Amino acid sequence: VQLQASGGGLVQAGGSLRLSCAASGRTFDRYTMGWFRQAPGKEREFVAAISWSGGSTYYADSVKGRFTISRDNAKNTLTLQMNSLKPEDTAVYYCAADSSRSRLSPRANLYDYWGQGTLVTVSS
Repeated sequence: VQLQASGGGLVQAGGSLRLSCAASGRTFDRYTMGWFRQAPGKEREFVAAISWSGGSTYYADSVKGRFTISRDNAKNTLTLQMNSLKPEDTAVYYCAADSSRSRLSPRANLYDYWGQGTLVTVSS
């Protein structure tokens, strides 16, 4: 599967952004999907994951209650709605696909396919 992330930009603290990830192919619903982010000088970190059906989600503590992950399998699209953004949310955000449908993992090395990333900058 090929992934294309979009929707990043510059926003003030407290604002909102909606990231999208478009997947190619007809097998999107075979994958658990996740969002990760990488801030300058830091390691890539887990943000959120969603099961193949959309019925289960998992969030990093740092974004719980502010971010919402969702998917539309009919449209091959993954979304991350980000509210109440903070300067520490500034990072390049990546969508990723895990071929296993039996887990929601925060471990980046378990994801098989990655999008190119989209930059989110939150100003204070």
